Amino acid sequence: MPTPEVRPYGSWQSPITTELIVSEAVTLGQIALDGADIYWAEMRPSEAGRNVIVHRTRDGQNTDVTPAPFNVRTRVHEYGGGAYTVHQGAIFFSNFSDQLTYRQDPGQTPVPITSEPGIRHADYVFDPARARILCVQEDHTTGATEPANSIAALDTFGQFPPQTLVSGNDFYAAPRLSPDGSHLAWLSWDHPNMPWDGTQLWTAPFLPDGSLGPASLIAGSPTESIFQPEWSPGGLLHFLSDRTGWWNLYRQTAAGVQPLAPMQAEFGKPQWALGARCYGFDSAGQILCAYNQSGSWQLAILDPATNRFDPLDLPYQEMGRGDLKVAGNRAVFEAGSPSQPMSLLSLDLSTQELQIIKTAASLTVDPSYFSYPESIEFPTEDGLTAHAFYYPPHNPSFTAPTGEKPPLLLKSHGGPTSATSTALDLTIQFWTSRGFAILDVNYGGSSGYGRDYRQRLNGRWGIVDVDDCVNAARHLVAQGLADPNRLAIDGGSAGGYTTLAALTFRDVFSAGASYYGVSDLETLARDTHKFESRYLDTLIGPYPERQDLYQARSPINFTSRMSCPIILFQGSEDRIVPPDQAQSMYQAVRAKGIPTAYLEFPGEQHGFRQAPNIRRALEAELYFYSRVFRFDPADPIDPVSIDNL
Repeated sequence: MPTPEVRPYGSWQSPITTELIVSEAVTLGQIALDGADIYWAEMRPSEAGRNVIVHRTRDGQNTDVTPAPFNVRTRVHEYGGGAYTVHQGAIFFSNFSDQLTYRQDPGQTPVPITSEPGIRHADYVFDPARARILCVQEDHTTGATEPANSIAALDTFGQFPPQTLVSGNDFYAAPRLSPDGSHLAWLSWDHPNMPWDGTQLWTAPFLPDGSLGPASLIAGSPTESIFQPEWSPGGLLHFLSDRTGWWNLYRQTAAGVQPLAPMQAEFGKPQWALGARCYGFDSAGQILCAYNQSGSWQLAILDPATNRFDPLDLPYQEMGRGDLKVAGNRAVFEAGSPSQPMSLLSLDLSTQELQIIKTAASLTVDPSYFSYPESIEFPTEDGLTAHAFYYPPHNPSFTAPTGEKPPLLLKSHGGPTSATSTALDLTIQFWTSRGFAILDVNYGGSSGYGRDYRQRLNGRWGIVDVDDCVNAARHLVAQGLADPNRLAIDGGSAGGYTTLAALTFRDVFSAGASYYGVSDLETLARDTHKFESRYLDTLIGPYPERQDLYQARSPINFTSRMSCPIILFQGSEDRIVPPDQAQSMYQAVRAKGIPTAYLEFPGEQHGFRQAPNIRRALEAELYFYSRVFRFDPADPIDPVSIDNL
């Protein structure tokens, strides 16, 4: 290999371009099995973020099922999930533009089976005994301050209006039929809880008219989070509970609720989206389950009869959003690794033969350009330890001048009750292959490390997450791995708030980028959607009773403390964090004379889905840092208008 050329960090030329990142990239998920056929959904930036159902037949042929302009995406809880189901080739799905539920028979045009756009549906399951669809319903037509949520039944041909089966709680999820169709299980929870705080698991028998009889509480409370109820082939109800501090597996028997393979590991994920599954049953009643230890995911086979737990030797450490389906002796799931992007995989449970069905991104780049993550722990406030993944700058064609330390881009994930991923992400490689170090932080409050770690953020959002990001950057500087004068931070949504708070209330970072981030917590508390309308009660305190905390932690109120450049990105149709949050921050920073830029993308919502906008945002962020940190990018980039520079 030729001797690497000496160039400053940030100026390295890379084959990992923004065009490569978006040209063939998709977001995979929402797997469904229908006999020998496999279905999944693809979010395609190249089609303006349209979600398309893809069908893979038993002979291995992949075919798009969803005709344009249909977009398979539900807005229940605003974050959606569980947007379709399949039964004997008939697909039932939620269409994004009108939020109606449609039926699509093989080879036919979709036809609506609901008629009221203000009534949304998700988390569909087919009820064969009664030839109907069971689902979560969210009714925005009541005229009340908040929509009404329930479990409902839909006629498969739309001849009858939806029938409400369960109501009265603020939220519902995971309606699951027993194998013989005699009982229904479901989850519910109420304000101010989020589903990872506390939920309740219920069951009820079906009556002859299709309604439900008296419900029985199986598990859960305001302080115990239940996730993914699932019936075994023999009719035993299983579920995940964090009653021990970890989401572990349990089952209900005649003798009561029994734990299965208890351990300090997370078998579940925060239920941001509906329809997630992290385990399933094979034909023999064994459980294929995903579990997370120290931020790394694995698969194992659990025999509930003997409690034998056998981890599988598979080359994947990330399980995405929780898409794992099992039928017979086959499992289909979404997974990735530091050397492989998120992919749809099929696993033969008899032979453990693994087949890649579809990858989320093209791998036409030489792997020698990839930087691989190192799991690190670092000391943070109160004598505690926090977690992150460090990616060193890496490009086989370039090296930096002797003595130069790289600029650092610290990434603060969204949620905030979420976690970063170690699956190969070309957007991270975009930075590392140009000479940036990346530090992807799982600050206190992140999932994957148990309930106690998740609850570190309770009452302290804007403090714990910011301290952990600051201490992570300081740790890397102390190790000699980053230039203390070129530390940047970026993040989206809740990660955007952490970014803004770190730039406002701390003086460690020299620049930052906020993607649809929260600048005014009071506005968020007053204006956000139902699912998150009381989230801040736990993260900060009840509003307006603790208005003082909301004001004290809102960056918009303290722009006088901000002294470093910032660029802000925003979607014009974002209803979770409305554009005025970013606009207000931009105006205040610009008025102070600090270098700043603002890019708003028409038609985008919370999270960018359109290829041109994803590409422009990434290039604009690089351009912004190049001006602030004084380096010349190797490739030409359309300039960004930066005020006060």
